[in-house]
Amino acid sequence: MSDRPTITEKAAAVGRAWWAPTMGRMTVQARIATSTIAAALVAITLIVWTSPAGTVPGTASAEAVALAPSAKEVALAKENAAMLAELTTSRSQAAGLRAALTQEQAGRLKGAQDRADAKAAQAAAAADAKPTTTTKARTTPTTTTTAKTVTVRTGSGAANPTDPSQPAGSGAPVVTKPVAPTKAELLNPTSRYFGLYTAQAPFNFATFDDSATKLGHTPNLVGYFSGWDKPFRADAVSRSWERGMLPMLTWESRPSDAPNNVVDEPDYTLPTILAGTHDDYLHQYARDIASLGLPMAIRLDHEMNGIWYPWAEQTSSGASINGNSPGQYAAMWKHVHDIFEAEGANQYVIWVWSPNIINNLPTTLQSQSNLAGLYPGDDYVDWVGLSGYDRPPYKTDNNGTFDYTFGRSLAQLRELTTKKILLSEVGASEIGGHKPAWVTSFFAAFHQPANADLLGFSWFNMAVSTYSAGALITNDWRVDSRLTTLQAFAAGLNDPVNGFGGALLAAGPSVAPDPQTAPDGVVTPTATATPTPTPTPTVTAAAAPAPTPTPAPAPTPTATATPTATAAPTATPTPKETP
Repeated sequence: MSDRPTITEKAAAVGRAWWAPTMGRMTVQARIATSTIAAALVAITLIVWTSPAGTVPGTASAEAVALAPSAKEVALAKENAAMLAELTTSRSQAAGLRAALTQEQAGRLKGAQDRADAKAAQAAAAADAKPTTTTKARTTPTTTTTAKTVTVRTGSGAANPTDPSQPAGSGAPVVTKPVAPTKAELLNPTSRYFGLYTAQAPFNFATFDDSATKLGHTPNLVGYFSGWDKPFRADAVSRSWERGMLPMLTWESRPSDAPNNVVDEPDYTLPTILAGTHDDYLHQYARDIASLGLPMAIRLDHEMNGIWYPWAEQTSSGASINGNSPGQYAAMWKHVHDIFEAEGANQYVIWVWSPNIINNLPTTLQSQSNLAGLYPGDDYVDWVGLSGYDRPPYKTDNNGTFDYTFGRSLAQLRELTTKKILLSEVGASEIGGHKPAWVTSFFAAFHQPANADLLGFSWFNMAVSTYSAGALITNDWRVDSRLTTLQAFAAGLNDPVNGFGGALLAAGPSVAPDPQTAPDGVVTPTATATPTPTPTPTVTAAAAPAPTPTPAPAPTPTATATPTATAAPTATPTPKETP
């Protein structure tokens, strides 16, 4: 035990608490220091209590000051937000690309399977191909119906079944074909053509019928696509004529599943075609058309004046595309046409030579001489077609009118030939907000006497997502992409002055306000309901639904979609990625 007193004991000895200060030689200095500290604390307290923010510790205002971000923090937050937005966009684009790649891979697999099936069918052709007699109803100019007998091949030995409704292995029954006008009657129609391209028509008309119902007008032309790896599809033609519509095939000399941005197709060069490599295929295709005995339009290797398809001849610098040379496109066209003539198919085929509008072509390819060098001549062409879109990116001089889109190109076509002109593939994007005004201008052009040679048009009725300048964009070409667009389209289409064929329906676009505010200057015409004409089953050479006659027998109006359960179509419209 220590003899040294504790602090408590010392305090008790002097009669004070242990914690009380004692007086020593440092006490004065300690007091001075203590007073200084106390004065500083008082000053800080006064500043805090009298500050505008009233930042009393523990109060809401103090917490607000403590939480208020500095300028540097604000800058960092903005930078983070920008990076997050960029990341979100990149992820969205990556997802779109993955989806596109998946779809393309699926298409290639299906194409490979189809080719394998076709080879197997050809191997069995010699074993069981049998001729059979088919009765085809034909309409004569005197409106009386006569029967025409033609011979067609059926069974597994046929390169393409000419009547898909005939059961496999059913022998040789007599099949009644749909009634259709003659080629001569179709070449010189008494009303204009209104056509649509949809995802599956003419193999399935669900989407096609839905658009017709919304417009209050059924088309009298249906467009579809196919490549040279596919046999002739008689069902596409017969199904079209069952509805009184002219089928127009965009026939591409490349595989059906080839992507639009690939121009190198070594098996389908123009020299290869001219050398006769595909002659067996072409002869069989022509024979099948002749056997079916129904008219159709073929738009062979369209947009040949561009640089994005393997049948184009040269780039803007004169370099060869896909091994092709100047003059070979026209020669290829004549070669195919001559094969069809030899097989008796040209009495049924309307040949449509269809370049692209020149607005967005390289300058060196916009000349009249360039277009003329691609033309095979009037003896090999029935109609002149034209592809044209109002699409982004828009040039500064684009005023969103029909004349800007088509004017220069129509002038070149009219200098080249006096053939009638079909706007064979057209559309307008919603990007930019001026689509309704463009549609109004488009239909107004048909009023003009200078455009009396326009046979009509076929609209690319799909929404397609593609990459443009590294960004994923969606061009919505559909007629009902917005209510204002639908109203403008229906108003022009149903205007009797324009004289479009097809059947008018009671259904039509709603006149309710568009939930999306249209931009300034957009014309929003109001579509009025059109009374339904009484359907007549009588077949005539050029049936005439009020108010104007039609070039083809008027189909019975169908207000609801009636898809038919069939095999998936072998060819669908190709997403547009061209100027």
